[in-house]
Amino acid sequence: MTADVSYTTEEISKLLKISKLTVYDLIKKGDLPAYRVGKQMRVDASDLEAYKTRTKGGMASTPKKELAEPPVQHQFHAHAATSSKQSLVITGQDVSLDILAKHIERNLPNYRPLRSYVGSLDSLISMYKGESDIVSTHLLDGDTGEYNIPYIRKLLTGSSYLVMNLVSRSAGLYVKQGNPKQIYGWADLKKPGLQLVNREKGSGARVLLDEQLRLHGIPYHVLSGYEQEESNHMGVAGKVATGEADFGVGIEKAAYMVGGVEFIPLIQERYDLVMLKKPENLEWIERLKQVLQSESFHNELRPIQGYDLSQTGRILFET
Repeated sequence: MTADVSYTTEEISKLLKISKLTVYDLIKKGDLPAYRVGKQMRVDASDLEAYKTRTKGGMASTPKKELAEPPVQHQFHAHAATSSKQSLVITGQDVSLDILAKHIERNLPNYRPLRSYVGSLDSLISMYKGESDIVSTHLLDGDTGEYNIPYIRKLLTGSSYLVMNLVSRSAGLYVKQGNPKQIYGWADLKKPGLQLVNREKGSGARVLLDEQLRLHGIPYHVLSGYEQEESNHMGVAGKVATGEADFGVGIEKAAYMVGGVEFIPLIQERYDLVMLKKPENLEWIERLKQVLQSESFHNELRPIQGYDLSQTGRILFET
């Protein structure tokens, strides 16, 4: 390997046959030195080989190496590049989290956000395993009609945590322009011959679909394409737009970004953040509250189609 070769976190996860969250955990602990190029974290080939050598030899973790700031990031003072920062792993795929990460960089100078693009259920599991710091989730409990908290209470039993709202979003069905299959609600999904494009297991959209199928007595195996998965809302909307599927489940915003798709709103989902109230987390949690409630953060979210900010920054549940 040459000195100028580097890898993304996704490439590292494939090479080591571990999850991306585990890669982030190694970076966070300082076991795998990394640096950022734009929004992407990269690991030099030499540092990866050094980590593999230490692991094979059973050596203890090396001291945490500083994560170098890219030279284009002028918003940091000169001394920030040489000071050590604590990493905060933020899970989830919504653009609001990218905006949040930017505000954390700006307002919490001693912390560095790392983005992990995983679904809601996997996000909560990663928090249970100690691999993430700020978890986003939008999981519907069909029996109670409540979002997130029933799942959080079950998965984080014995932990002290805080649940705050990030945004609320309109969720529903993507259909082809003109709605040729006449799909207007969950009950219409039992119509014969419909082709579905699904989300991956553990995502909030997949849980929403599965809960609605259960509540409406529709066996999942009658839906053609149930096993056809896309990893994000844009991918689902795109498959519907090209005619590869008749419908898919997602949020309103993606429908406005993909031509040839109509959106059928069916539910207002709550997109929340979860943080563990460990003593070492309390300082940054308090400052994160201020960011979530700030006018500057809200101003960046307001233009985004389909967001409801009426509860943004509000504490919804606390143990």
